[in-house]
Amino acid sequence: MLTMTIKRFDRNGTPIISDKQIDEFAHEVLADYKSGLLKEPTAIRFEHFLESYLGFTLDFKDIFNEDPARPIFAATAFNDGVLKIFDRENTCVRQINVLAKTVVIDNYVMQSGKEGLALFTGMHEGGHILIHPRVYNPECEGQTSLFPSEILAVICYRSENIENFGQPYRKKRTKSEWLEHHADCFAAATTMPNATFKPFIKGLLRDYGVRRDKIYLGQNADIDRLANQILPFHIHETYGVSKKAAQIKLIKCGFVVDERDMEVLQAAL
Repeated sequence: MLTMTIKRFDRNGTPIISDKQIDEFAHEVLADYKSGLLKEPTAIRFEHFLESYLGFTLDFKDIFNEDPARPIFAATAFNDGVLKIFDRENTCVRQINVLAKTVVIDNYVMQSGKEGLALFTGMHEGGHILIHPRVYNPECEGQTSLFPSEILAVICYRSENIENFGQPYRKKRTKSEWLEHHADCFAAATTMPNATFKPFIKGLLRDYGVRRDKIYLGQNADIDRLANQILPFHIHETYGVSKKAAQIKLIKCGFVVDERDMEVLQAAL
């Protein structure tokens, strides 16, 4: 199992890494895990990746959160900890013990029809495990943990964090927002690796008569439908990701250009 070598941290202990570095690291991880994922467009099995490659145990519960508007999709335990769940059998909220090296996936994520969400959630947790051991693991040498030594480190992944890897750079991101961005970038880079994704999209664009490798939104309804519906559908069918993740990846790779988004990005730099 590979771990990312990070040389720079800010004063709050947040790793300073670029999206490009995460893409390159994800490529190395896939080459080490299953090199075939870099040769043919296909879906990665997040359960096998977490259990067989990372050595974590998977569990599935109804994770409880006091704010129903902010459901928790997953939680990763870097050391022994406790987690609140909803016990449907006894209709009550209770705490359960969670052993170190456990990823708990919320049952909502595993419902039929949400396979893309489950995939992205699982690989997001894998990103935390591989990129952030110094941040979250209290036993890691030289760690800069978010937690005092007496606090059990169980990291929860909330719904508002999902698939935010395409958000424009913001200088005022909090530490937590940066860590979630890193994990989402890793999830995108491992579920839709550039080595297969870019040739796959270029081929689709040729099939649909697009001569250049860019689609500019707002030209006509057919072009917008190709960008927002047809291409995301093909990506979803091939890689198993959600259509939302597919749309974000298309924009981030420069295949789909929305001039309004470009204006926002330039204003943020």
